[in-house]
Amino acid sequence: MSTVSIALRPLGRLGRLPVASGVGGALILLWTTVALFWPHLVPYAPDVQRPQDRFLAPGGEHWLGTDQFGRDVFSRTLAGARPVLAVAPAATALAVLAGTVIGLVTAGVGGWLDDVVMRIVDAVVVFPAVIAAVLFVAFLGRSTPVLVFVVATALTTLVARSVRAATLVERGKPYVEAARLRGEPLWSLLGREILPNVRSTVYVEATSRLGDAVFAAATLSFLGLGQPPGSPEWGAAVADNRVWLNNAPWTVLAPALAIVSLVVGVALVADSSRRGVQDE
Repeated sequence: MSTVSIALRPLGRLGRLPVASGVGGALILLWTTVALFWPHLVPYAPDVQRPQDRFLAPGGEHWLGTDQFGRDVFSRTLAGARPVLAVAPAATALAVLAGTVIGLVTAGVGGWLDDVVMRIVDAVVVFPAVIAAVLFVAFLGRSTPVLVFVVATALTTLVARSVRAATLVERGKPYVEAARLRGEPLWSLLGREILPNVRSTVYVEATSRLGDAVFAAATLSFLGLGQPPGSPEWGAAVADNRVWLNNAPWTVLAPALAIVSLVVGVALVADSSRRGVQDE
């Protein structure tokens, strides 16, 4: 279970409400729209510095105040959605694709392949993700593709474990045995027989891992391993302004609450989809 899932466990009761999925979907849609169209939504250019306006409190002219350089926090928060959503969905899609293939093939083939691959997966799970990120950034440089790769690698192991477990359950059912007796090749057995019956697990993993990816991307930027300092990306913004938390808390709270709202939105949708699968 991921750190985000554990932290958001108290949302379980909220997720049972009929409107929860709608609220979560609305939050995701809101931030996706902002990421796509923020240049048309911001009242000020997010990188323009106005020293005379530094540390203005939230008000009518600057809705969320200004930072130490006089930059509009509201504009920077909107602009920061794009770097996050440039990483999280791509990393999630890559992780779900790779994890589904790994889980299906290892459980379907079994034997020594399953043992070897799952031991590698276990090793990746226990290896600290931050250290892996440092190594990748040191060798490959800091860029969005590297960040996508790092986040996707960490999430692939979680998806592979879940899909493998679901595949093992399906592998012992009569319809799979009947397909074997018909002489269906392995690729057909996995792709045409088992995959359609584990697609609900794949969908739940996709929604769940998207929240993990958002949090991971922001965390890596906060640690200086993602977007460069000065970027409006939410994790980088929290890191840049944390020293001003006591004097100008709005500079930290705005990007932090943006992260929370998106992760909570994804968590509500994921919880709703998980309950839908359990009810089937």
